Amino acid sequence: MEKEAKILVVDDEERIRRLLKMYLERENYLIEEAENGEIAVEKALQSEYDLILLDLMMPGKDGLEVCKDIREKKSTPIIMLTAKGEEINRVQGFEVGTDDYIVKPFSPREVVLRVKALLRRSSPTSFLQAETTTKDVIVFSHLTIDNDAHRVTADGKEVSLTPKEYELLLFLAKAPDKVYDREQLLKEVWHYEFFGDLRTVDTHVKRLREKLNKVSPEAAKMIVTVWGVGYKFEVVNE
Repeated sequence: MEKEAKILVVDDEERIRRLLKMYLERENYLIEEAENGEIAVEKALQSEYDLILLDLMMPGKDGLEVCKDIREKKSTPIIMLTAKGEEINRVQGFEVGTDDYIVKPFSPREVVLRVKALLRRSSPTSFLQAETTTKDVIVFSHLTIDNDAHRVTADGKEVSLTPKEYELLLFLAKAPDKVYDREQLLKEVWHYEFFGDLRTVDTHVKRLREKLNKVSPEAAKMIVTVWGVGYKFEVVNE
């Protein structure tokens, strides 16, 4: 049986919370609500959610602040809901650790599809289990990426990554020693063309290294900065 995903819907507008709750409950998801940023952070840190739908523009603590606070403690997948479609807001969202974004006004059906896609990418057991004949695992001296289980271990210890951090690591690891510039990584990992501001990649690489370094400094060293160009995944020969 499929696991029931537990989702936190955060929006200061009750109408939007009710609409999202209705559509998501039709998919048998368990829905909890928060009407402001303070409550959202409290709930997100005290409970275990499979995904958070987070409004950007809220009075008091806004979505960017909420996402930043959550990311200091947890890797829960986050989809940002924003009424602003300008590039700078998408960049800021990705910088603080958002995994996806949806611009208002949105179709509830689109939200459901985005939720399913992110849950599928982030779940260790996979909410939509695909049949595989061979195990999709990449093994290095200090790092193992089990793509079937969506699990990363460094020197035998599991590393908790956000979906985007995981996708970035997997993308680099699939082509050892190949150098990618930031524009390529934004296009391939974020599936979006950015112009000018490339801090999103740098921020995620920094977080990824920090998380790996806490478990295995050797694994963290495998993500190498190629100055003036971008990044690559370097296999350490021992």
